[in-house]
Amino acid sequence: MIAPSLFTRKRTVRNGPAPGSPSPGADHVETFNRVILPHLDGAYNVARYITRDQSLAEDAVQDAMLRAFRGFDQFRGSSARAWLFAIVRNCCRTAQSGNRGRMSLVINESALGEESAALIANHPDPAATPEDQVQQNDMIQRVRTAVEAIPEPFRESVVLRDLEELSYAEVAEVTGVPVGTVMSRLARGRAMLAKELLPATRPTDEQSRSVK
Repeated sequence: MIAPSLFTRKRTVRNGPAPGSPSPGADHVETFNRVILPHLDGAYNVARYITRDQSLAEDAVQDAMLRAFRGFDQFRGSSARAWLFAIVRNCCRTAQSGNRGRMSLVINESALGEESAALIANHPDPAATPEDQVQQNDMIQRVRTAVEAIPEPFRESVVLRDLEELSYAEVAEVTGVPVGTVMSRLARGRAMLAKELLPATRPTDEQSRSVK
C-alpha cells in the first residue's frame, strides 16, 4: 500500500556555488540521484507532520537534502530512507527550536549538480484522478487532522511506520529509541487515531440488558 500524498511541496533552487562547497564527482551525483532522491516525497511528508508547518517543513527538507548530499559518503548502504529521514528529523528539530529564527535555506544548484537540482525542482507530485480525488478528499482531511492532533512522539511513530511504511527497525533508527519503545508508541498512537476516526461502538441489546 502506498500512502496518499497529503501535502504539496514547494522547492527553491538558487544558482551559484555555495560558500566552501566541494565540487562533487559524477559518481557521487549519480549515486545520490539514484539512492536518495526517490525518497524526497516521503521526506517532505515526514517533515510536514513533524513540524505541522508548511514553511518549516519546506526549509527542513531542503536543509536535509543539502546535508545528505554533503554527507553522502557517510552512508553505508543500510536503509536510504531511514538515513535520510533521520537527517530530516534533526533538521525539523533545529527549525522548531527557534534558535536561528525562521530558516530560509535553499539547495544550491552548483553544489548538487545540474541533474540533481533539476530533479528536485521538477520532481512531480503523484496526482489522483478526478474520481479518486472526490473519494479521497474527505478521508485525507480527516486523517491529516487526526494525525496532527496526536502528541509527539506518537505522531512521529505513526507517520514513519504507517504512512511511510518503514520497518520497526528503521523507525528505531530514525528516532533513536529501542524497537520496543517504537512498538509501544505506535500502539498508543494508533489507539488515539482509532478513537478519532472510527465510529463509537453502540452497545448491543444484550449488553444494554446486562448493565441494567
